[in-house]
Amino acid sequence: MSTQLPVADATEVRTQAGLIMRRHRPRLTVALTLHALGALAGLAGPWLLGSLVDAVSTGTTRATIDRLAILLALALSAQTLLTWAARRTSFVLAETVFAELREQFLARVLALPLSTVERAGTGDLISRTTGDVDTLARTVRFAVPEVLVASITTVLTLGAALLAGPQVAVAALVGVPALWLGTRWYLHRAPAGYLWERAAYARLNGTVSETVDGARTVEALGLADERVRRSDEDLRDAYAAERRTLFLRTVWFPTMELAYALPVVATLLWGGYLVVRGDASLGQVTAVVLYMVQIVDPVDRLISWLDEIQVGATSLARLVGVGSVPDDRAPSGEMPVDDHISAHDVRYAYRSGRDVLHGVDLDLSPGERLAMVGPSGAGKSTLGRLLAGIHPPRTGRVEVGGVRLVDLPLEALRREVVLVTQEHHVFVGTLRDNLLLAAPGSSDTELRRALSAVDALRWAEALPAGLDTVLGAGGHALSPPQAQQVALARIVLADPHTLVLDEATALLDPRSARHIEQSLAAVLTGRTVVAIAHRLHTAHDADRVAVVEDGRISELGTHDQLVEAQGAYAALWRSWHGQPAEAGTASR
Repeated sequence: MSTQLPVADATEVRTQAGLIMRRHRPRLTVALTLHALGALAGLAGPWLLGSLVDAVSTGTTRATIDRLAILLALALSAQTLLTWAARRTSFVLAETVFAELREQFLARVLALPLSTVERAGTGDLISRTTGDVDTLARTVRFAVPEVLVASITTVLTLGAALLAGPQVAVAALVGVPALWLGTRWYLHRAPAGYLWERAAYARLNGTVSETVDGARTVEALGLADERVRRSDEDLRDAYAAERRTLFLRTVWFPTMELAYALPVVATLLWGGYLVVRGDASLGQVTAVVLYMVQIVDPVDRLISWLDEIQVGATSLARLVGVGSVPDDRAPSGEMPVDDHISAHDVRYAYRSGRDVLHGVDLDLSPGERLAMVGPSGAGKSTLGRLLAGIHPPRTGRVEVGGVRLVDLPLEALRREVVLVTQEHHVFVGTLRDNLLLAAPGSSDTELRRALSAVDALRWAEALPAGLDTVLGAGGHALSPPQAQQVALARIVLADPHTLVLDEATALLDPRSARHIEQSLAAVLTGRTVVAIAHRLHTAHDADRVAVVEDGRISELGTHDQLVEAQGAYAALWRSWHGQPAEAGTASR
């Protein structure tokens, strides 16, 4: 059962944001300074217009009007240039920060314990690497710069209004209660709402992708109605989450509209009253009212982008949370003395209190070939993952050369033992690039030898550009068997001393699979191989066969010994050959 990856709390998000600001403090200081200067230049307009009104009211000259007009034009020009420079600096800074965050997230994902990735499933991880990264990109590129600009402009505009007419500007306070209460109400509820929304879409994405990936299985087992029901449940949850965040916005936005419209009306009415009483000049009222009109735009942008900041903060919390996953191993520094793989009293549970392996003991001699067979759900794949060091056992020990697999660094572990499954991936790049992932620095001769070992050299050389043919999205498309052969060729290049093959040739037709297994057998001579398969010819060719039933090894021996024992393996062997259960020992 998949589990959600952790989400960082508010303290972790603030810490991460603080680290980013400290790393980029010089450029951030330049951006803020330019924004402040641009805002100051923009504040000259209302003040100059107020002065012009007072001058006209008391009598003035044409030269004074011309001088004020020139100053106004200069202020507008300065504001335009400073705003352009400030925005350019902000956007460059935002792109730099986003690139840094994206690289950090990728590093965190690649460093995740394999056991955690398997338990989390694809939905949550895909949602974070696509939806959350895209959301954070929009926040960093646009929301953060806009909020900075709007905040600076708002503060400076309020300050200018107070300087232009302190008594008149008092009326602007009428909008503060609605602004404060509405924003506080929203911010108290928004984080939980957006976390719910992101998590709901992660579950929905996971359900949809699992259904699409397993479409044939769903159809074969008649699970379509069940998958539709589960998709509907996830969709209802996502719909409810969307309604919740939409409700928050429909309450908050109108409140904010009222909050920053009230000061304009109040200032105009209050200012008119002061002018009548002789406590303020018409120019002061004009300047303050213009400042209140001017402040509507930055406050509106601040409110609008603050909502985006909430969404971005939620995505950042989900991305940072990936780094909170505890490691499932603690390298001890010890190195194996030999290639001997063993498991002692191994127990493992995906859920607490529900073991799927029960006290398994297994010793593999270097170079031995062991086949693991048994019914589906018996624990074969789980045991294979423990033998490959992907999962640490709940109790007991899985060792190589006297050292627990979980005590080895991942780099050292992969030189000792490698798991090969049905799952494979062709990366965007040339065929050569895909192969060099396993052994950087390999020569073309070595790459061709590895392809030949898995019976892939003929079609590889027939590609449009041979090893230089671009594969993956937008490139040459490989068939599933060809893609799996590339994955197997990587294993040949990696050259581990132990392989765990979990249905590694399941996507190939029986003849191709048999041929590849024979080719691999020649290449892997002297290496330990654990093969988990339903095709019993693998068991027939193995040195020993382990029958796994109900999380235990019920039988262990050679093919002939187990057939003669007339136990579970003999029944499987007869069934595979289409013989009745009461039939005697089948011939080889």
